Amino acid sequence: MSDSKTSYFSKSKISSAILKQALPLTVAELANFLYSTIDRIYIGHIPDIGVDALSGVGFTIPFITIILGLTSLFGTGGTPLFSIALGAKEENKARKIVGNAFSMLLISSIVITIVSIVFMKPILLFFGANEIISLYASKYLNIYLLGTVFTMVSTGMNDYITAQGYPKLAMFTIVIGAIINAVIDPIFIFAFNLGIEGAAIATVISQFISCIWVMNFFFRDRKGIRLNKDSFKLDLKVCSRIILNGTPGFVMNASSSAVTIVANHTLMQYGGEFYVSIMTVVNSVCSIMRVGVNGITNGAKAVLGYNYGAGQFDRVKQGIRFSSLFAFVYSAVIWILIVLFPSFFFSIFTDDVALCEVGNKYLQYFFLAYVFMALQFSGQSTFMALGKAKPSICFSLLRKVILVIPLTIFLPMFLTDSNSGVFLAEPISNIIGGSASFLTMYFTVYRRLGKENQKKPR
Repeated sequence: MSDSKTSYFSKSKISSAILKQALPLTVAELANFLYSTIDRIYIGHIPDIGVDALSGVGFTIPFITIILGLTSLFGTGGTPLFSIALGAKEENKARKIVGNAFSMLLISSIVITIVSIVFMKPILLFFGANEIISLYASKYLNIYLLGTVFTMVSTGMNDYITAQGYPKLAMFTIVIGAIINAVIDPIFIFAFNLGIEGAAIATVISQFISCIWVMNFFFRDRKGIRLNKDSFKLDLKVCSRIILNGTPGFVMNASSSAVTIVANHTLMQYGGEFYVSIMTVVNSVCSIMRVGVNGITNGAKAVLGYNYGAGQFDRVKQGIRFSSLFAFVYSAVIWILIVLFPSFFFSIFTDDVALCEVGNKYLQYFFLAYVFMALQFSGQSTFMALGKAKPSICFSLLRKVILVIPLTIFLPMFLTDSNSGVFLAEPISNIIGGSASFLTMYFTVYRRLGKENQKKPR
């Protein structure tokens, strides 16, 4: 592969290199979240059943999150290794990494689809859904899960397009699908009167088109590294490195899924499905607001990994400083907007007056310490970019499993408004987990980079 598309990783100003990667990724990230959030927006406005249907979709979130987690485990977990190989001019090694990632994505997507469909009803009941809510959730999932292979392959492989210096092409992968989904969603939901099932059909169609776009790049396009049959043969060493590096992303998503399950259980206990609907909206707003942080930190990964592989450690430090500061400022702005205009963001997802009036307060609770989320992402993404998976795994577990889940269970027991305890668990964990992640990265990675004396990493 020609080095021309990745040369700016090591030659241009580090902030420019990161922004060149991050801006298309941010658009793509926003479009990616619109796959699910657009569904929730339209579903929340279905006449008569909107609130219950929205609650049902809330119980599908753990399924979707686990699918994203497996995508990180088998797909995007290999992109830092891929970037380091490109920086070291090891093209065959890079091809082997992306080929093995594709094989694992394909196999795991088929397995998760079969398991989820077969055991859907007992899983939903285990998640805390009652019979009525599980009916809405099942209608959506029975169709949505058929597109799992398209979702995992297109999302997981798309990062390898970005890592080769084609962030705009990667952006179009997601944008094309999101636009199609946004256009045909209301047609299937309202015009064809298919309701929640129509939303799922529209999503599967759009995911299929995105997948075709990605596959064209790797099998027909001559711009980047093309895959061949040898690259698909699973190599235990390569697979284990991809899985190890992808484990933080999987743990983040799996723990997020566990948090959603525990939160829904707790809210059903204290407030019922009404409050599950509120949490569904709050999580949707959070997903949209997080795209800027995701975009800058994901954009920095390829640049940091490439320069680390090339032994340019001063540029790595510059990249860490820039991406961390950008993420923190962005998060501060988002926090101000949520505090000042909660009703605007809540009303996007529902026109139910009662849900909006009650939900505004809980949305503000959830975002109380949002700026600390930037520290969490900056710390973990730096560890992942440099191929240091274990610390990232630890901090994923710390914030979600060790902090959020116990807080979600026990805070409601000590507060007059028990439901508020579920929403306050997030800011408390952000403060503790975000600070711990960033400070550890600073002292164990950032400061040591200056002492490397330009030695090539192994």
